[in-house]
Amino acid sequence: MRALSAVNETGSFTRAAQRLHLTQSAISHQIRRLEEQVGRPLLHRTTRRLQLTEDGNEFLRHAEQILASFDALQQRFQSSRISGVVRFGVPEAFMSDRLPSLLAQFSRSFPAIRLDVSVSNFLDLQTMIRRGELDLAVVLSSASKLKGTTLQKTRFLWAAAETLELPRDGSLPFVLSPAPCVNRRIAVDALRPAGIEWHIVYTSLSQQGIRAAVLAGLGITVITHDELEPGMKILGREHGLPPLPEADYLLVWSSKKKTEAAVEFGKLLTAMSPPSARTRKKQQLMQ
Repeated sequence: MRALSAVNETGSFTRAAQRLHLTQSAISHQIRRLEEQVGRPLLHRTTRRLQLTEDGNEFLRHAEQILASFDALQQRFQSSRISGVVRFGVPEAFMSDRLPSLLAQFSRSFPAIRLDVSVSNFLDLQTMIRRGELDLAVVLSSASKLKGTTLQKTRFLWAAAETLELPRDGSLPFVLSPAPCVNRRIAVDALRPAGIEWHIVYTSLSQQGIRAAVLAGLGITVITHDELEPGMKILGREHGLPPLPEADYLLVWSSKKKTEAAVEFGKLLTAMSPPSARTRKKQQLMQ
């Protein structure tokens, strides 16, 4: 059951094997044995990706309940020797659909460790790391300006509502967060040398506010590829806009000594960082 769950979350036998510290053939064998036991195929295999069948989805739903109960029972009678506090910073856009389950998994594995999670923008997180206010954080870096462990690669893009009609002549409307903001800086650095006339029609400190304004058709914004949502379209050269850079989600650490608790959390975060099947499917649809 753990093998099936790992394959579903990572999208491949190879990454599932790495997470469970098994060989790829062992994972494949466990899946085949599971399918033989239930008498139905649980995975739909193609040359490009793996996807749960309808029976696989139903089976996994019950299997995860069983695994969660087993983990809780195991933790009830097996105490961890590691304790302390982990101060973790993360942007809203990173692992938004899987972060709660990661935090819950870590809490089950290390009940004596208290998690102190701060959700903020990238620049604020970098400042908190430098000041020693966080043990570790996920930040977004372009042009390899920061040192850290790459968790996920992405790229910036121009996005707007599918219904937005750009003016043929005149200034382009933009929806951006106020400075300092990484996405705003990326937009300004690209627009200025291109000689494009533009203006801001809406600002918000909230990423949810930015998305709502964009989907309402107020203007163009800069987001990462992972943040693209249904109802948005990608703009590019054909719309007169310059290309935007690639970027990396990096795991960075405070300059202070790493605690054992923080190291364990960093290991789990690194293991779960590859895009989920849901994220990869959304990216394929948007390409």
